[in-house]
Amino acid sequence: MSSASIKKIIPCKKKQLIEMVLDIEKYPEFVPWCIQGEIFDKSESKDLITFNGDLKVGKSLLNETFSSHVSYYKEKDKIIVTNLDGPLKHLKNEWIFKDINNSTQLEFFIDFELKNPILNAIMKKSFEIGLNKIASSFEKRAIELFK
Repeated sequence: MSSASIKKIIPCKKKQLIEMVLDIEKYPEFVPWCIQGEIFDKSESKDLITFNGDLKVGKSLLNETFSSHVSYYKEKDKIIVTNLDGPLKHLKNEWIFKDINNSTQLEFFIDFELKNPILNAIMKKSFEIGLNKIASSFEKRAIELFK
């Protein structure tokens, strides 16, 4: 399995950043390698928003669709994503948001394993670079939208 975490201060309000992260249908506009995002079966209660989502990632003909279950715990300001279907054998990722002055501290943790052992070995080698590129895309998008 591959795992990593990132902690960043993003110059926007916590609520804005949470809404941006939950809006996976807009990911193709700013997330590298993301071709399409769709949300299904969304429900909301006092403390919880849940939905299933598909992200198609890759380039042109080489792409895969990742299906995940997303849970946003409003009182904890935490998003948890788990794998439903696709090329992943295992996925758990957490987003934790905290107010820091007029900005938001974002803690992101991901733990995953691909079903294909060869691709998994390749992914482990370039994972940190890709994760940093994706994290930077969220930061840049937040600055563009909210600063």
